[in-house]
Amino acid sequence: MPDNGFCESGRMRDELLNETLFLGLDHARTTIAEWADDYNQSRPHSALGYITPAAYAANLTATTGAFNTLAPAILISSMGMGSSRA
Repeated sequence: MPDNGFCESGRMRDELLNETLFLGLDHARTTIAEWADDYNQSRPHSALGYITPAAYAANLTATTGAFNTLAPAILISSMGMGSSRA
């Protein structure tokens, strides 16, 4: 089964496919790719707290990056490997 979530949700069909006369296959591919990029990067999404996916990803990366920096130290500390026991 193909992954066609845009069409299944109706948003792509309503906003793009029903409104656009494609002049050829290359035009269709370019236009659809631009729409998908806009949808995936620039539009706020309710599931993400009405922020854009790009902003959400940047926030997640920043949060995960901070966690990844701290995680090894926390793990070592919790295992007792960071203390100097004789």
